[in-house]
Amino acid sequence: MADWFTADDGQVRLQGTRCNECGTPYFPKNTLACRNPQCSGPHDGTELAEYLFSTRGRIWSYADARYKPPAPYVSPDPFVPYVVAAVELEVEKMVILGQVDRSFTVDDLAVGMPVELTIGTLYEDEEAERTVWMWRPVND
Repeated sequence: MADWFTADDGQVRLQGTRCNECGTPYFPKNTLACRNPQCSGPHDGTELAEYLFSTRGRIWSYADARYKPPAPYVSPDPFVPYVVAAVELEVEKMVILGQVDRSFTVDDLAVGMPVELTIGTLYEDEEAERTVWMWRPVND
């Protein structure tokens, strides 16, 4: 998931691209060309720029993940269930799927609940702690 998110400035942000001509955002990064059929740009890829997504949104849907996903997903052994949420970003109005902070369960969530990006441990191995973006409920 290299280049999918950053926390360099202390705030977790999803990294993507955005068309300079029509403003269409892409996550993960789109490196070819704008795919928006209504875009009037040259569609040769030169109009895409690096883009940092907004950090807040509202839960669109959520679910318990109670089974171990198949490879290439890497999970701790023994497997620990987690919660996933599809979140509509505040600014871009697009839905991004991600895990929910492990301190929350489905009983703590509701559709429409405000959340923000955070960072959490996906798994640890002998080499390092592997991190990923996660959603965390917040007060409005």
